[in-house]
Amino acid sequence: MNPAGTGPAALAEPWWVRGLLILAALLFLGLFLVVPLVSVFAEALRKGVDVALAAITDPDAISALKLTLIAAAISVPLNAVFGVAAAWAIGKFDFRGRNLLITLIDLPFSVSPVIAGLVFVLVFGQQGWFGPWLREHDIRVIFAVPGIVLATVFVTLPFVVRELLPLMQAQGTDQEEAARLMGASGWQILWRVTLPRLRWALLTGVVLCTARAMGEFGAVSVVSGHVRGQTNTLPLHIEIAYNEYQFAAAFAVASLLALLALVSLALKYGLERHARAGERDAPAPAEPHTLILRSAP
Repeated sequence: MNPAGTGPAALAEPWWVRGLLILAALLFLGLFLVVPLVSVFAEALRKGVDVALAAITDPDAISALKLTLIAAAISVPLNAVFGVAAAWAIGKFDFRGRNLLITLIDLPFSVSPVIAGLVFVLVFGQQGWFGPWLREHDIRVIFAVPGIVLATVFVTLPFVVRELLPLMQAQGTDQEEAARLMGASGWQILWRVTLPRLRWALLTGVVLCTARAMGEFGAVSVVSGHVRGQTNTLPLHIEIAYNEYQFAAAFAVASLLALLALVSLALKYGLERHARAGERDAPAPAEPHTLILRSAP
């Protein structure tokens, strides 16, 4: 029996307190999330579906969509590889500078994206640190696709790491150490022991990274140059259309970007639900030597 004042019963709040908290949360979400999102789609369709489709299929909008997808297609795999390597190093090993590495990985969360863009201009711009060398070799980074990719990589860097790191730390190193004693190499341990237990967290991190990459504005705005049909991503195209009072076009493209974000969130929810179901139904974990030798002839 729990002592008086302790246990779950002591933590139970009156029904009216729980109701007020739930109502406050729903009102807050409705006011700051649902209403703005619904208004974007309503404004996009206010002048009709034909106008919205014309805005989305405009050549500049198509070019912006392609560039957005290209930047995401390059930055997300890079951050996935970095995220696995960094989470593995931090979660499985103790080394000097470990806390500093964690702090540096979280830096994009605390630094304004505009400042990150300015840093890339300072380093890779025509008058930047590497400007003379880049001019000599006829390489353009700023106001070109490479700068957009660099900015996108920077702002999306923490997402995969932050999804994998807590799980790696919770799993410990017992199975990896046992696999090492069985004679497995580092690559065998990574592919046959570590990664299979992280696949859902990795996929979730990739989905979040992709959503952030497609929606980035601040850093990309600084390094892009806003060249129509060349260096405009979807967020930049929306800003230009809105500033030119093309409200129907701006909201139509914004609705496309919002739809991509909602699809990403739905994928994230599905992956997390699948992962929880897999944890409940999963059999006892296989021994490391079984995982390593399962596919051996």
